[in-house]
Formats: sequence, C-alpha cells, structure tokens
Amino acid sequence: MAGAAPAPVIVRVQRDDFDAAAETARLVAGRAAAGAIVTFTGLCRDEGGRLSALELEHYPGMAEAEIERICRTAVTRFSLLGIAAIHRVGRIAPGENIVLVIAAAPHRHAAFDGASFVMDYLKTAAPFWKKEHFADGSEGGWVAAKDSDDTALEKWS
Repeated sequence: MAGAAPAPVIVRVQRDDFDAAAETARLVAGRAAAGAIVTFTGLCRDEGGRLSALELEHYPGMAEAEIERICRTAVTRFSLLGIAAIHRVGRIAPGENIVLVIAAAPHRHAAFDGASFVMDYLKTAAPFWKKEHFADGSEGGWVAAKDSDDTALEKWS
C-alpha cells in the first residue's frame, strides 16, 4: 500500500504489570484496516499450590533486540498491521501477568498465526531465565526449556 504507515512494533521488557486493554488500544489506534486483533496473556501458574513465585531474568539489550527481530519477522511473514510483545521480569506471583502479545491483521488467521509465532519464538529464542520459588520457602533451580516448546517451534520452519 503506497503511503501506508509502517506496522508498529512495540517491544518492552519491564518489571511493572501491563494493562492489556490499554496496550491493545495503543497498538491499533488509527489502524482502520484491522479486521482482527488477537491477544495472548501468559500468567504465572501456582503449579497445584506448590509455587509461590517465578523469578524471571533477562539479558538486557539482547532480549529486547531478539524480541524485536522476532516481531518484525512476524509482521513480514503474516502481513500484520502491528504487533506488540511485552514481557515482565522480576518476581512474579501466581495469577500475575508474565507476557502479552498482541497481533493486528486484516483477517483472523494472520492475527492468530502472528501471535502464535511470536509466542513460540519467545519461549525458545529470547534470552529469559526462570527460577521457581516454592510455597514451603525453598528455591528451585533455573527452569530448563521444555521439549514441547521446541516441538511447537518446528511448525514454523
């Protein structure tokens, strides 16, 4: 589309919580061509009551750059009108938000695929580390990547 504004790519890594509705409104403002918006919010689970918190760390600068690369790839691959990826770090309690991905597209399939693509790559390629803190006061080790995350990523190859 000649003269169309480039698709916005919003990437943030932050300690503070986010407001999914406000972030969605920010992403799609002035984007009348959007026919679909898909949002995904990942929450911290309590793992059956055994977990009191997750501690998330990242590689500053590198994490943001990698997330932006993933998002820009999604914009191109799925013809998205905009994408946002916001990931929290620090100590996060069960029920609290960890990650938000918003994909805007002319049609639903592109928006769903764009959001799934970004999440699958965030789980496997972005430099984040998670440590479990248990309800009994003990600490777990750093959580290893899951085979299921690698399997989910394979569908995009």
